Amino acid sequence: MSTVTAPVTVVTHAEIKTRSWKAPIAFTFFGVLAFVVFGLLGQPGDESTFGISTASDFVQIDPITVPAKPVALILGAVCLAIAAYSFVLVGSGAGVPTWLMVTFGVAFVLAFLVWAVAGAQISFTSLLSGTLALSVPIVFGALSGVLCERAGVINIAIEGQLLAGAFLSAVVASLTDSHLAGIVAAIFAGLLVAVVLAVFTIKYIVNQIIVGVVLNVLVLGVTNFLYGRLLAPEGATWNTPGRLSRIKIPVLGDIPVIGPVVFNQTVIVYLMYIAVIAVHVALFSTRWGLRVRAVGEHPQAADTLGIRVNSIRFRNVLLGGMVAGLGGAFFTLGNVGSFSKEMSAGQGFIALAAMIFGRWTPIGALGAALLFGFANNLQSVLGIIGTPIPSEFMLMAPYLATIFAVAGLVGRVRAPAADGEPYVKS
Repeated sequence: MSTVTAPVTVVTHAEIKTRSWKAPIAFTFFGVLAFVVFGLLGQPGDESTFGISTASDFVQIDPITVPAKPVALILGAVCLAIAAYSFVLVGSGAGVPTWLMVTFGVAFVLAFLVWAVAGAQISFTSLLSGTLALSVPIVFGALSGVLCERAGVINIAIEGQLLAGAFLSAVVASLTDSHLAGIVAAIFAGLLVAVVLAVFTIKYIVNQIIVGVVLNVLVLGVTNFLYGRLLAPEGATWNTPGRLSRIKIPVLGDIPVIGPVVFNQTVIVYLMYIAVIAVHVALFSTRWGLRVRAVGEHPQAADTLGIRVNSIRFRNVLLGGMVAGLGGAFFTLGNVGSFSKEMSAGQGFIALAAMIFGRWTPIGALGAALLFGFANNLQSVLGIIGTPIPSEFMLMAPYLATIFAVAGLVGRVRAPAADGEPYVKS
């Protein structure tokens, strides 16, 4: 007599562990928020108007006016549909793809905008242009962090490098009447701070966090002292660098929305585009990048293969400092046109958050920096049109998003394994 046994599906602990319900739960929460608050509780009859074209565009597009409540309801329903689909994906053992997260984020932001702008009008092009402007120093700072931490060195001194770059670029550009000289000086200022960081953390094995904090305080004190003694009383000589002029790329600069935002910028913004692409390609498509990532993940193994671990770390810290210094030049030469005390205003620390949010990749850091810039610019725009939303809430939004990301909402976030660990060759 034979016995027929039904096949038994064995689910391993590893398979169970990979099923994370964080994203579907979060999608559901924010989807309900969009559908109920932005949609059901919206004022009926109000319309939201979004300007598209600027006066200089080759092709003029009339402003888009939409009924606020119905559109917010539709977008909220899209968010809920994505949340339901994410439950299906996770339940079947698949993860939530990045494109679905991006789609959800876009739908949620649009629902919020339609609700917040109800009964008023904003320029969509100006909103995006301001977003990019506020993101530039954060992008440079985040790239600096990526270069350093991929090699295993934590760079807390990004704030100081940005501030030093802003200060020296203003002084040199004022004295030489040359913006190019100011940009070079900003790179040199970031390099100087990076040299101190590299020497103490890599050669003398001082705690990387402590050195970074000390350098931030040192640069802040030196720039404040020199500003009070030199730049403020002799501003006409030492602090009148002026602003870089915008360079419009033919044809591309005339494209509605994209043209004025992306292709009508200063040289520092164009250098940012090049820097993001160059760092990404170098880290993930070259032998140099492979060695850098090996040093950041397992320096002992890299050393056994003949890679000079501390030499690579030293060079990466210097390169990161130069990139951050260039970002500092945007404060003075690209935006304000003069130096002021503490003008970096914590952007270096925001850059560190953007680096983590971007999972230690240049493209991811760019996206995270744009998120910070968008939230900061949006709270200013909404304040101008009189939207009854506390500006403090808008300022909290990007930081809350970063906390969710670090907590694993958008997937596992892991720093390079040897990040912050000094290497002493045995």
